[in-house]
Amino acid sequence: MAELLGVSVDTVRRWVDAGRVRVERTAGGQRLIDGADLARFLREQPTPPEPEAIVGQSARNRFPGIVTRVVADKVMAQVEIHAGPHRVVSLMTREAADELGLAPGVLAVAAVKATNVVIELPAGRS
Repeated sequence: MAELLGVSVDTVRRWVDAGRVRVERTAGGQRLIDGADLARFLREQPTPPEPEAIVGQSARNRFPGIVTRVVADKVMAQVEIHAGPHRVVSLMTREAADELGLAPGVLAVAAVKATNVVIELPAGRS
C-alpha cells in the first residue's frame, strides 16, 4: 500500500499509530486498512504539487492507485484515483464505472495515453 501512495512503510505506520488511518489486526498481527477509509483519508490531504516537466516518457503510462472519489449521474462518471504523488481524474460512461465496480477504496490502474485516461483493475480482481 505504501508504494501505491508514494510513501514509505514507516510513514503508513506513523499514520496508523497517530489514528489518522484506521486498521484492523489479523490473527497473525498484520495490519489491514479498509479501502474506503483510506480513500477518505487521501481526500482530506492537500493536493500534492505538480512535478517538474518530464522529458522522454513513453506514450503510455500506467498509474496503480486507489479510487478516492466517484461522481456519477445518469450518463457519465468522474473517477478520481490517488496514485503515489499523482491525482488522476477520468471521465467515462456511468455504465463503464458500474461494470468495473469503481468506488472509493477500490484498487485500480489509470492507463494514460495521449489525453485519454482508462481505468483498469489489477489482475486477480473481478
